[in-house]
Amino acid sequence: MWFRLRSRPLRTALRWQLVATAAFALIFGIFAGLHGAISAVLGGLISVCAGAAFAALGSLAEGKSAGFALVTMLRAESVKIGLMVVLLWLVLAAYAKAVVLALIASFLVTALIFSMAALIREE
Repeated sequence: MWFRLRSRPLRTALRWQLVATAAFALIFGIFAGLHGAISAVLGGLISVCAGAAFAALGSLAEGKSAGFALVTMLRAESVKIGLMVVLLWLVLAAYAKAVVLALIASFLVTALIFSMAALIREE
């Protein structure tokens, strides 16, 4: 990575997203086969990539004024949502054998995990 993620809540959320992605890949791999596992991994990685982009852009506001930080965080959230939409479209358009249930379930759970970063203490 070209940036160092100093925020403990974001690091923890990204780590839990990867754990959840692996769990979904295992579960859907067992029940839906190889394409189910791949779809679950892709769904999870969409959230992980979008979360990493959010963290990278959000880290630019560190040590700046409150107004600059707010604008930067809103911009980071916009990039995160846009990246999620584009990556979902790209995966669904390019991967013909995608197991949509695995892809969407993994994506939604990992996106919810990232939103819980606000509940993690910075300590």
